[in-house]
Amino acid sequence: MIETILLESGIDCDIDRVHVDWSPAKLIEHAVSHHEAYLTSTGSLSVSTGAFTGRSPENRYIVDAGAADENVNWNSPTNKPIDEKTYKRVRKNVTRYMSQRRHLFVVRGFAGADRQFARKVMVVCERAHQALFISQMLVRPSSDELEVFGRPDIMVFAAPTYVCSRDRDGVEPAAVILDMEGKKIVVAGTGYCGEIKKAVFTMMNYLLPIEDGVLPMHCSANMDPRTGKTAILFGLSGTGKTTLSADPERLLIGDDEHGWSPRGVFNIEGGCYAKTIDLTREREPDIFDAIRFGSVSENVKLDRKTRAAIYSDSSITENGRAAYPLTHIKRVVESGTGETPSVVLFLTADAYGVLPPISKLNREQAMFHFLTGYTAKVAGTELGIKEPQPTFSALFGEPFMPLDHMVYAYLLGEKITQNKTRVYLVNTGWTGGPYGVGHRIALYHTRALVKAAMNGELDVAGYRHDDVFDVDVPRDCPNVPSKILNPRDTWEDGEAYDKAAAELADKFKKNFEKRYPGVDLNSMTRPRHR
Repeated sequence: MIETILLESGIDCDIDRVHVDWSPAKLIEHAVSHHEAYLTSTGSLSVSTGAFTGRSPENRYIVDAGAADENVNWNSPTNKPIDEKTYKRVRKNVTRYMSQRRHLFVVRGFAGADRQFARKVMVVCERAHQALFISQMLVRPSSDELEVFGRPDIMVFAAPTYVCSRDRDGVEPAAVILDMEGKKIVVAGTGYCGEIKKAVFTMMNYLLPIEDGVLPMHCSANMDPRTGKTAILFGLSGTGKTTLSADPERLLIGDDEHGWSPRGVFNIEGGCYAKTIDLTREREPDIFDAIRFGSVSENVKLDRKTRAAIYSDSSITENGRAAYPLTHIKRVVESGTGETPSVVLFLTADAYGVLPPISKLNREQAMFHFLTGYTAKVAGTELGIKEPQPTFSALFGEPFMPLDHMVYAYLLGEKITQNKTRVYLVNTGWTGGPYGVGHRIALYHTRALVKAAMNGELDVAGYRHDDVFDVDVPRDCPNVPSKILNPRDTWEDGEAYDKAAAELADKFKKNFEKRYPGVDLNSMTRPRHR
């Protein structure tokens, strides 16, 4: 069956050179012996991804053909069209090139822990460490499921050593191409494994709403082991999503990609892909200890003598990563599924120091902040930033959401209404003044606020309405000083707070009006798609 599928896809090679569903031990052995990677002192496989140490948005395309022509949100700058003729030329050249490789690796897995909504994925790649990476990131099938796996729903062709040429392929030097109609993905010219993971996620974000009515989400999820109640946490980089989702009193369902179906929440992945910069056991014990045999570390500096990872060294990149299976984490939900979320948390690191540390949102407010996707960059995060800069990434993951944003926003609003899910906006950023004047909200206070939100304690004392940001702020929270709940009280100059708060609220308004002119969330109807 696999040989037939490869031939039909344009890969014609001796089947003896194709290694199917190899174990982590065999993949690691091959990667080391063929000089793809090194073993670190903890047993993790350490690789360099070459020129590309992160995703390359300018080289990512979606095939403008079939239903995708109408369904894809071409107004989003992250969705670059490529014509079908050029795509087929690239795919033909890539598969012909892969046919000539000495070794090819095939990995079969599921995108989706809930098999009712999962898609069967087959990844064909030319390097063993890529196969190890994706075998840890996809949901692993049982032996019985592999026996009846059959044809995949999604196929991925990953050829990092194939350098695209403008004359030969029409694109250069790399290409990540998603064919939504044919459910095929080409990743060529880049060795960054995250491109494979995010391409599969993006395709799922296209398929799940259209084919299943499922809301795909760029978020983490965890569960209370005593009650079974689940929570989902959205947040851009630097907002504390990973830290807060790894609550020692809760079980992790997943850390990055989930679906919300009529049956509940499910992890789309079977592993985690964590940043490693400045990683320590004290700060992130679960992640630190998960980077062991069976994991893949990317672009992390090693001590030449001991092969110990130097996580504080960013000379290769700030974007060092480690991929590991969820089984490397002690407190996890093994099924990768949970009941319908009782709580949704939107995390933002407000560097202006004006947002309340936590506030409750109704349906329209939740949809507004979901579409806004706000956080703030501070000095030192990017060249040239001297003062806080607002960052808006719709849906808390715009580059991976190919449909009209309203499709996702409507589904969120529909689900929180049907299930009476509580939604909160959590500021993990500054208080007492902006960045450079105030201070970051203490993690133990944020944890206490999140805990109270999850167990319903915030509702006991009631709320006051914040007219500037149109949110409801709790009057009291156990183990949190009342003064902190009202950010104006933490500033020395109340008028300065009022001015800064009005300015940020105006930025919210202008961003929404620019991105979604004429949209009324109160009267919004279900968006249509083919």
